[in-house]
Amino acid sequence: MKSLVQFFSEKLPLGRRQGGTLFFILITGILITVFNSQNFAIPSFARQTNLSCNYCHYTFPALNSFGRMFKLNGYTMNNTETIEAVSPDSDRTTLKLLNSLPLSAMVMTSFSSVNKAQPGAESSFAQLPQQISFFLSGEITPHFGTYLQFTYDPTGGTFGLDMVDLRYANHTSLGSNDLLYGFTLNNNPSMQDVWNTTPIWSFPYASSGGAPSPTASTLLQSAPGNEAGLGAYALYDKLLYAEISLYHSAQQGAAYPPDSTWAGNIKGVSPYWRVALQHQWTSQYLEIGTFGLSSEMYPLGIKGLTNKYTDIGFDAQYENNFDNGGTLILHTSYISEKQNLDATFNAGGSANSSNTLNSFKIDAGYNFPDFAELSAGFFSTSGSSDNILYAAGPVTGSNSSTPNSSGEVLQLTFIPWLNTQFALQYTMYSQFNGGSSNYDGSGRNASDNNTMYFLAWFVF
Repeated sequence: MKSLVQFFSEKLPLGRRQGGTLFFILITGILITVFNSQNFAIPSFARQTNLSCNYCHYTFPALNSFGRMFKLNGYTMNNTETIEAVSPDSDRTTLKLLNSLPLSAMVMTSFSSVNKAQPGAESSFAQLPQQISFFLSGEITPHFGTYLQFTYDPTGGTFGLDMVDLRYANHTSLGSNDLLYGFTLNNNPSMQDVWNTTPIWSFPYASSGGAPSPTASTLLQSAPGNEAGLGAYALYDKLLYAEISLYHSAQQGAAYPPDSTWAGNIKGVSPYWRVALQHQWTSQYLEIGTFGLSSEMYPLGIKGLTNKYTDIGFDAQYENNFDNGGTLILHTSYISEKQNLDATFNAGGSANSSNTLNSFKIDAGYNFPDFAELSAGFFSTSGSSDNILYAAGPVTGSNSSTPNSSGEVLQLTFIPWLNTQFALQYTMYSQFNGGSSNYDGSGRNASDNNTMYFLAWFVF
């Protein structure tokens, strides 16, 4: 007997946009009828605050206004019993521990179907798991909290440190207004951000682990999390946010001290900056901002020529909470990257000593009260022509020698229980690695990479 996926795949081919859209609408109708629930988040924080997860989130991991303030305040809001000690001389709290260890887990499993198989590979495949993560997250002491994520990656067969954000946060007054200030120690630029517009937290929040994806991405989009960054931030009157962080390489699974085996090693420090202006009305919220990263890196080793990357980004986020309980959310971002590729050019890996790369994203989502979110997004990458850096080759190559890619993502997300999420996602490419037809010089079309993706996401 044919599976439901096989049946619809035959009746509605993934390579045809109309067929994919009809399939999406049909499944949408079926699943909206079946499921009815709310949002969820990392249980560590829910247990610590004793609050349901939709206090901080729309659909995970999208933060609402309360969730943004929880993160900026160092993950320290607490509404459970603690073990405390107070200094008899100063009445200062010298110990404040949660009664239980703030530990939680996450499991993701998925099924992907690509319109046309890559050479020598299957077009459809399941991942069980796609990812397993453990979180040690919550208040450590007054004003100090942590978000630690350890992840098993089945593709590499490895388990290691994934995300780190250690925060100290406090309040003071500046004039007659509140000033929230803090420090963050983290391992990836924009990991510490509280808006869903910067690369790490942007839509779509999960995607296929084996489907083809465009080759080129800016440094901010591709940073692997092998950095150590220390930053300071402040939020004035809940209106103006500013941050500066400095990063240096801190690679996992590499030799120490750094030597000739290191790849992508930062020379000196890389500054990351973030400025955002926000305002909360009764039912609406708006943020506009800018962010950026400047980095000089050795492609390999600890000396010699370097490549320099400067990313400057702009973003905006809008939220509208309707009287019926639904929420409309809009995100957009634009990143412009300048590349000085002295090391790569000298080694024959690039036709140009300098290139540009631009990324644009926009998405909109509507949260139906208590059970689902429907989202749609558009993405585009464009940049300089380079016949060495973007050479022709099966699947991942570029026959036009450009990185230009664009497409749309449709996603329907369901939350039948507070700690369970299901998603149906369809990615459509109108351009891939510089072309729409025969983009790689080996006969592959951009639409051949269209992907249907089913995700089951559990946290506990």
